[in-house]
Amino acid sequence: MSALLLAAPLAWGAQPGTMRVDVSHSGNALSDSYALARVLIEPLPWPGGAQQAIDRTERGNNKFEVVDAKTGKLLYSRGFSTVFAEWRTTEEAGRMSRAFEESLRFPLPEHPVRVRLLKRDERNQFSLVWSADIDPQAQDVIRRQGPAPAQPIALQISGPSPEKVDLLILGDGYTRAELGKFEADARRLVAQLFTVSPYKERRQDFNVWGLAVPTEESGVSRPSTGSYKASALGTRYDIFGSERYVLALDNRALRDIAMYAPYEFIEILVNNETYGGGGIYGQFSTAAASNDWANYLFVHEFGHHFAGLADEYYTSPVAYQSSGERPEPWEPNVTALHDPAQLKWKALVKPGTPLPTPWPKAQYEEAARVYQKKRQALRAANRPESEMSALFKEDLAATHQLFADAAQRHTIGAFEGANYEASGYYRSEMQCLMFDRSEKFCQVCQDAIRATIDQYSR
Repeated sequence: MSALLLAAPLAWGAQPGTMRVDVSHSGNALSDSYALARVLIEPLPWPGGAQQAIDRTERGNNKFEVVDAKTGKLLYSRGFSTVFAEWRTTEEAGRMSRAFEESLRFPLPEHPVRVRLLKRDERNQFSLVWSADIDPQAQDVIRRQGPAPAQPIALQISGPSPEKVDLLILGDGYTRAELGKFEADARRLVAQLFTVSPYKERRQDFNVWGLAVPTEESGVSRPSTGSYKASALGTRYDIFGSERYVLALDNRALRDIAMYAPYEFIEILVNNETYGGGGIYGQFSTAAASNDWANYLFVHEFGHHFAGLADEYYTSPVAYQSSGERPEPWEPNVTALHDPAQLKWKALVKPGTPLPTPWPKAQYEEAARVYQKKRQALRAANRPESEMSALFKEDLAATHQLFADAAQRHTIGAFEGANYEASGYYRSEMQCLMFDRSEKFCQVCQDAIRATIDQYSR
């Protein structure tokens, strides 16, 4: 690894090492279980600071805790969500079992610890589902790693890593001849991120790295079109049958590459033109870097991964299978509104605002049905991506026009239609970057992002 590139951020003083516990998570729609896969010490020091040890945000479907094995003292905790949790809501999970791997990373302890994994129960509270005793001196802990498969690029260094948010931009589907394109894509999209509030105002709280292992062919797999390509991360389209959903399902491959750069958050850029992306809270996000809407994709999907923001749209098809139930979501930007008096963003709501809050919902849904038919037809005919981009532009313009004269256009309230559901879930404003391809986050989303930045920086 280049000593020149890492010299500045690694001048941290006595930082502990980084321990990673890889866990196998398997099951189906009805049940799941966990098993220890391996424990290793990553090659770089822990990028976080002591003030970041305990997670206070209470976000995620899961949370893990590291406690001192002797005293029971809580040393570290983090909330997160999983690919498994998304998969188990699909039709496939109702007829078969699958296994996914997840990684729990924390500062290397000096003494034996117990790692506890918690999951939200039917009361939406975290309860213990698995634990493992980890001795950092055990013989089966992997201590030595091979050479870095690629060299990291310092895209932005604002200060010592323990005081900053460390964001790693990984590239997939870039050939060796396209590594210059990867760096240009990464710099362009990172620059876009920092034009959007509240990232714009908090730019100096971030360090940003880039890292790409070159591939033999340009681009990543898109199975729905018969396109299959090998890559180090194995990122692909068509996850869970959704043509625009892009994820990397080989967690071990992902982590074994990412560990050669300081990181707390990861966004993967795929070198494809086709619209697509994805984001899992506390895991990673993805975006098609060569698409006309890459700026939006990068920021939107990072919102899922970084701050645990829910999707606020509900008219686009998704792999998720609705259960019909409406529990209160843990995500900060959507609500089931079971009790309007306890609305999670009530401090932002002006007195007298009706809850639910009226908006031109019927007109929006009528236009959305027409738009979705056009979108499906373009994909079915495998039309050029430029036609899809033009349709997206047309749709966004129509939404802006519809909302322009709405009485509650700039109101913070509870607008029905969110979290992939037309009824029973509500968002805080009519329009937001998590609702459509707008350029701004609503106030609730901005507050959630600020809280995450505060958690990781000082």
